[in-house]
Amino acid sequence: MMTPVKSAIATGVDKPSKTTSEFEQQYFEETVINSVAHENISFSTLAEVTKAILHHAFWLADQKRKLSVKEYKKLLLDKDWKGEEKRYLKIAAAFGKFLPRELAHVEPRTVYQLAENSKKYQPVIDKLLDLTAITQEAVRSLIKEQRTPRKPKAEKASIWRRTSDGRRYCQIPPIHEPDERTGIALQKMMDEEGLSAQRIVAEAIALRSAYKEGRLVVVDNPEVKISET
Repeated sequence: MMTPVKSAIATGVDKPSKTTSEFEQQYFEETVINSVAHENISFSTLAEVTKAILHHAFWLADQKRKLSVKEYKKLLLDKDWKGEEKRYLKIAAAFGKFLPRELAHVEPRTVYQLAENSKKYQPVIDKLLDLTAITQEAVRSLIKEQRTPRKPKAEKASIWRRTSDGRRYCQIPPIHEPDERTGIALQKMMDEEGLSAQRIVAEAIALRSAYKEGRLVVVDNPEVKISET
């Protein structure tokens, strides 16, 4: 026979029942959820389960505050809770501003979800404080609002292209300027010097690289604009 859910309900914050130590994900999946499917358990009982989870979480967090490290570890070992306590401490931290009864109508799995990802869902938890009645539907609605589409990563600009035989070459994107200064200067150099645009751009980049590397310096002589060091 399946264990009745009410047997796992904590009787109070200060004196939790021994069965509170069984509050773990597998328990709720196998007992609570299966009970809903097979025994038509009422929503009021699920509300009691949610309250019991929160009572247990707050009590455990309170014990951690009151007890020494040694005493707290002994408590976990005595109750066989070692390794299970972390999720409840997260619940206590996430919902510390609420009373258990205020969250009674939130489904247990959702309570775990919010607590386990409290950093992600902090805006959702904060908005719950403004609700006059906290329901499962309201929480789900807030979670849905929180899921904003991820912005696609901007592709890194690249000048590199490949020919059909796999060789790589660079292609400078179009230069748009209101005064067309760069294009006019480049065309003039091509016409006057008989050089290709590629040759002029290559020389310009070589000069800029030399300047950035400190091999070219600006001088005050108006007749000589730059000199190589």
